[in-house]
Amino acid sequence: MGKNGKHRWKISFYHRRTDAESKPTQPPKEFVCTISGSLMSDPVVVSSGQTFERVSVQVCRDLGFTPVLEDSTTPDFTTVIPNLAIKSAILSWCDSSGAEHPRAPDYDYVATIVRTKMKESSSPSKSDSNPDLRVSERELLNTMAENPPVLFPRAATELAYRAQHFYSSSSEESVIVSGAADSGASPFTPLPLATQPACFSPPSSNSSSEIVEIENQTVNQDNFSGSNSSCAEEEEIVAKLKSSEVHEQEQAAISLRKLSRTKEEIRVSLCTPRLLLSLRSLIASRYCVVQTNAIASVVNLSLEKANKVKIVRSGFVPLLIDVLKAGSSESQEHAAGALFSLALEDENKMAIGVLGALRPLMHALRSESERTRHDSALALYHLSLIQSNRVKLVKLGAISTLLSMVKSGESASWVLIILCNLASCNEGRSAMLDANAVAILVGMLRQGSGTVESAATRENCVAALYALSHGSLRFKGLAKEARAAEALREIEERGSERAREKAKRILLMMRGREEEDEEAEWESLLESGALGRNRHRVGFDGKYVGGPNSSNF
Repeated sequence: MGKNGKHRWKISFYHRRTDAESKPTQPPKEFVCTISGSLMSDPVVVSSGQTFERVSVQVCRDLGFTPVLEDSTTPDFTTVIPNLAIKSAILSWCDSSGAEHPRAPDYDYVATIVRTKMKESSSPSKSDSNPDLRVSERELLNTMAENPPVLFPRAATELAYRAQHFYSSSSEESVIVSGAADSGASPFTPLPLATQPACFSPPSSNSSSEIVEIENQTVNQDNFSGSNSSCAEEEEIVAKLKSSEVHEQEQAAISLRKLSRTKEEIRVSLCTPRLLLSLRSLIASRYCVVQTNAIASVVNLSLEKANKVKIVRSGFVPLLIDVLKAGSSESQEHAAGALFSLALEDENKMAIGVLGALRPLMHALRSESERTRHDSALALYHLSLIQSNRVKLVKLGAISTLLSMVKSGESASWVLIILCNLASCNEGRSAMLDANAVAILVGMLRQGSGTVESAATRENCVAALYALSHGSLRFKGLAKEARAAEALREIEERGSERAREKAKRILLMMRGREEEDEEAEWESLLESGALGRNRHRVGFDGKYVGGPNSSNF
């Protein structure tokens, strides 16, 4: 302060922004529409699984344009579903990065971009440079015009690990299914679920009379030999698949099914955009044999990891869902198997859920076919490994359906692994506790006669209870009411290694919470002074002496 006492300190609140702060953060690639190139304001998922701006899809539909994406695939704009998960993520990113919320792009602006892309795609240099993209839009429409749907005889699948084959490692909870238990396995070993659909039959399996019948009808494999056998096979099959003659479609579908079943090494090379586009139209065929063999071919091709995303992006999921809803028993077996195989790939999980596969798969759990039930359960298990699908299943009322199936013993071992995933999210955990899941699961623990199925079911019950016990204050009270401690102590003594480990943790958690509750109760009493009003002193003669804070009894 100066001599006159009038000097004032001036504090500047001006903050000089650095270059890093002044430059807007680039949005993640998945938040940008690949057609308009702008941040999406109303993202939608199309039939092939990709996400675009709604206006971009509308412009492409109006102009009859199908763009070729970076991965050389073409989207299918037949179905459009709002992608609320991506929209929420975009808005959260905008809020955290300080960017403005995106606005819907102008229709004319997007139309100008699309017309430019149409000119570029129609240039000779572009089409000649990529020989894989040989199917024009008109040719695609022609191949889809009159290809009657077909149903196939089953192809039996083995529930065993395949050496040097793709297996999903995204399981978040170690649970076990019937026939997959390993008494010597660590309790932290990932879940050893089958990764081949029950409708797939390895080449060595010739027990099915239906498969033998198909093989007798199949064209001679010698026709597909030569140095460029894969290319020649594709050309011959595609030509027949696109034929207007149902008999040729049938023979091509049967040939493709056998070829993709017996020759694992050419599955990836066979799975080209041309073949997939030709095969897709046969999934909707009204001819049973054509449709069944076409779906079985999709199952075989989807066994290779490299093909899984291609198949989803080629628009097969909505067609498989339709078959699962209204197809014959055999075609439903293959459709469920295909969805299960495609759901093994993490990149497909959200797309399959958004495209509406969850409800039909839930319905298929009560199918008369054991194979359909098996593959539908495993498809739901893998789809429910991501949060968005877990929430969708809870909103669909899946909890009460699954618990009723557990209670009645219908596919209990498979249903429990789905419940384990649902119990790992707050929405699923609350819904399960509301539906009396603790009492139902404890009741299942008390059942069983020592069989393999019973052991697997009991172990999965413990895993589900373990998932429910995390972060839930209600669990202890419900578990105490259901007398869970008795059943868990029995598992701790006689159960498998996995089950014993989880039962031990649940019991420790329950005891720990009881001690915490007692400590909290004493602390609240001390803080409230309730004990202070009843305090007393002890005299030298051992008698109680009332003090100023004591009460007379």
